[in-house]
Amino acid sequence: MLNFLHLFKQLCKIQIIIFQKPVTENLKYNIALTLLPNVGDILAKRLVAYCGSAQAIFKEKKSSLEKIPGIGSLIAKSVINQTVFERAEEEIKYINDNNISPLFYLDSNYPKRLLHCADSPIMLYYKGNANLNAEKIISIVGTREATEYGKKICEKLIADLAVYNVVIVSGLAYGIDIYAHKAALYNKLPTVCALAHGLDRIYPAIHQSTANKMLEGGGWLSDFISKTIPDRENFPRRNRIVAGISDATIVIESKKKGGSLITAEIANSYNRDVFAFPGRVDDLCSEGCNNIIKQNKAALIQSASDLIYILGWEQSKGLKAPQQKKLFLELSKEEELLMTVLKEKDLTTIDDICFASKLPMSKVSALLLTLEFSGIVKSFPGKTYRLN
Repeated sequence: MLNFLHLFKQLCKIQIIIFQKPVTENLKYNIALTLLPNVGDILAKRLVAYCGSAQAIFKEKKSSLEKIPGIGSLIAKSVINQTVFERAEEEIKYINDNNISPLFYLDSNYPKRLLHCADSPIMLYYKGNANLNAEKIISIVGTREATEYGKKICEKLIADLAVYNVVIVSGLAYGIDIYAHKAALYNKLPTVCALAHGLDRIYPAIHQSTANKMLEGGGWLSDFISKTIPDRENFPRRNRIVAGISDATIVIESKKKGGSLITAEIANSYNRDVFAFPGRVDDLCSEGCNNIIKQNKAALIQSASDLIYILGWEQSKGLKAPQQKKLFLELSKEEELLMTVLKEKDLTTIDDICFASKLPMSKVSALLLTLEFSGIVKSFPGKTYRLN
C-alpha cells in the first residue's frame, strides 16, 4: 500500500512538471523579448507578428530576422546571442516567489483596453486582486502640490462614484494621486497604482502602507521587471498605462506643465475621454486644467454627475427611457459602417467599434449618439452599445 501511494505521488509530480514546463518556457521567452536592447513595445509586436510567438523569434535565423522591417543586423545579432535568458529566468523566480501575475499582451487576462493602444506594454507585472478588465475603470491624476480645494474635489468625486463600483487607477505619487487611492480605499472601491519601477519596491516609500492596503482589493501594476529603479524617464512610460487602461482620465488640479498633462495628452492620442475640473483663472495649481479645457483637450466637469452622464453610466439605474426606432432612415456611409460593426457583435465597447471602423473616438461618439436618438442603437454602462 505504501509503495502504491509513493508511486501515485511521483506520477502526480511528473504530471505537474509536464504541465508547468511549457508555461514557464513561454514566459521565459516573453520576458526575454522585453529585455532585448533597442526593441521597444511596437517593434516587439512586429517581431511576434512576423514570427508567430516570442519563442519563435529566438529560434529564427539571423538572415530571416534582418528581412523584417525595422530589424537591422544589430538587433538580429542580439536575438541570436540569447544573452537575456539568464535575467529572464531570474525574473521568473521572483514572480513565483512573490505571487506576481505576468501578463503578456496575447494572454486572455491582459487588460483589454490597453490592446487598442499601439505602444502598450507587451508585458505587464501585476500583484493584486482587482479586475483589470472591469466594466468601469477611470484614471485620476493631478498635481503633486495639491491644494485643499483639489483634495476635496478628489474625495467627493470618488465618494459619489462609490455606488457604481468603479476601479480607480492612479500613479501613487504625492498629491492628487495618493488622495485618489486613499479615497478609493475609504469608499471600499478597488484601486490600482501604475508604477514607474519594479514591483520589488514602492516609490515614494512614504506611501508603502497605503500601497499594502491596496493589495486587498486593488493592486500594483508595472511593465518594469524587478530591480528597476524609478528613473525620471520611466514616468512617461508609466503614464501611458494610466491613460490606456481606463475609460477616461480625469485631471484634478495641474500647473501649466506637469506629468498629469502628459497623461491627458496620451489619453487624447488613444481617443479616450479626458475630463478636467476648472479652477480660478489666477490659481497656478489650476492653470493646466483651465488650459486643456480652453484648448478642447478636456471636457469641463464640476461633479461626479457630469462624468456619470457623459459616460452613460446613469442608464445602469434606469434613468433613460427607451426610444422608439424610426423607420426608413437615410444613413450616412459612416453610420452604415457602424451599423455593420454592431451587426457582427452583440454588446460592443466603443473602443472595439473605433478599432473595427478605423474612425476616431470623437466621430464614433457623435455617430452613436445620433443613432441612439433615432432609436437604432442602445447604449449600456461602460460605454458599450448594441443594436436596439
